[in-house]
Amino acid sequence: MASSKTKTNKLGVKNSLVNNINARKEKGVSRSKADSTISKKAYEDMQTQWSRKKKSE
Repeated sequence: MASSKTKTNKLGVKNSLVNNINARKEKGVSRSKADSTISKKAYEDMQTQWSRKKKSE
């Protein structure tokens, strides 16, 4: 029978952009702002989604 564990990446966290960013910060291998791989607009869009979720709870 297959296990129902959530898949984790090589950093040992559940696969999501935010989890990956935070795991890299904790390990001390986070990227500088200049070397960022996410666009400013994409990050701002994520932040608006976070605020919507908090308001609806």
